[in-house]
Amino acid sequence: MMKQQLNMMNPVLFSSKNEIWETPQAFFSELNAEFGFTLDACALPVNAKCRLFFTPQENGLIKDWSGHTVFCNPPYGRKIAAWVEKCYLESRKANTKVVMLLPARTDTVYFHTYIYKKAEIRFVKGRLKFGNALNSAPFPSMVVIF
Repeated sequence: MMKQQLNMMNPVLFSSKNEIWETPQAFFSELNAEFGFTLDACALPVNAKCRLFFTPQENGLIKDWSGHTVFCNPPYGRKIAAWVEKCYLESRKANTKVVMLLPARTDTVYFHTYIYKKAEIRFVKGRLKFGNALNSAPFPSMVVIF
């Protein structure tokens, strides 16, 4: 039964082929009501959550985020640690707050270096359904507030 259920799910969800996990609008709206975001640091024009946003071509990793309340849902691939480090460092600037949506991977070096004991962590109950996906994500999520 379990094998049959897995075969019916999108195989991309279980691979590293897809690093883009579009934030569910209702989930973002709830966070935005609390924080009032002014910048989406990592977006595509079709899924940007703020008027001001950085695309992959603009590379939010090299931009200055000073003075903004930033939302960041980075690609969940090999560069995720660089995004977590960037969010942590930018949050240390005056008048800058950063909120990240991440997979809840508490066993990673970046979690223990930049998140644990340095940020507020909110674990998401259940699994998010990203973008237009038919199924929920195969991983739990967390909101990290720097």
